[in-house]
Amino acid sequence: MTVPCVRVPASAGEETRQALVEAGVVDHGHDIVADDGVLYIPVTDSTGVPAEYEVVDRDVPTRRQQRTPADVLGFEPSYERLGDIVILDEDDPERAREIADAVMDSDVRAKTVVNRDSKIRGELRVRDWELLVGSDTETVHREYGYEFLLDISTVYFSPRLATERHRVVDQVEPGERVFDMFAGVGPFAIPCAGEGAEVVAVDLNEAAVEYLRENARRNGVEERLTAIQGDVTEAGSEYENWADRIVMNLPHSAGEFLDTAVAVAGDDCVVHYYDIQHEDDPFGPGERAIRAAAEPEYEVTVLNERVVRSYAPHEYNVCLDVRLSR
Repeated sequence: MTVPCVRVPASAGEETRQALVEAGVVDHGHDIVADDGVLYIPVTDSTGVPAEYEVVDRDVPTRRQQRTPADVLGFEPSYERLGDIVILDEDDPERAREIADAVMDSDVRAKTVVNRDSKIRGELRVRDWELLVGSDTETVHREYGYEFLLDISTVYFSPRLATERHRVVDQVEPGERVFDMFAGVGPFAIPCAGEGAEVVAVDLNEAAVEYLRENARRNGVEERLTAIQGDVTEAGSEYENWADRIVMNLPHSAGEFLDTAVAVAGDDCVVHYYDIQHEDDPFGPGERAIRAAAEPEYEVTVLNERVVRSYAPHEYNVCLDVRLSR
């Protein structure tokens, strides 16, 4: 059947699909077609497609109605996907098992189903998992054209932050020097390098840094990315007055490392500071902490205040984009 489609290079497919989803024009009734390095993404309303995209008419197959876990269960379960791992957060073991079985009986592509078995804990930011289906906790997650190999049993990774990561990466200019203080497997660092930045990425978790180096190779940015395993305070002492941009994605604890961030900052530096605070004053504590660490050596300008997501009742995960000007 001939329908309007956005035609883009395959390399830009995921980024384009996300933009079309946000515009509310993706046609979920037809399949995306790949042809000689080009993707054709069906859309419901060509007039609603952002102007930068090309729209063409194309014959594409009607999508077969997929069997979902909700079809099996009779209710809509809550879960998230990370690569081919399905992650549950259920307190009732029987309900968790029922949902896991329904996932495997549905058309969801999954090799492993896990249930959260502890909170994130310790300096390495890991948690325990109850394996409900399968045994392999290593997977490949794809996000905005990049892929990340990781093992959820040894590293921290949240697919929910994809849009926020892309927001930050979209600000990066070629030739910038980016210092990622708590890099994990590289979801900020690797796309920044992909934008042409020179990146230094630090993490205390040895397993995370091993994956970070592998992911840099997978995504072809290893020549622009230096991965350091160790304490960021020590690593930062080797890069004083160096960075044009600093990523501080360690909610709850980032404030403890603001002195290091100020030392690493160059004469003009943008800091992306992540925090978790009460809804009554989500941004004030972070701004006050940054000013206390940076002033009077730097002039502090808040460029943006953003609520990333709800974290807990009456608490928000937030980001402050702040410019430090010496």
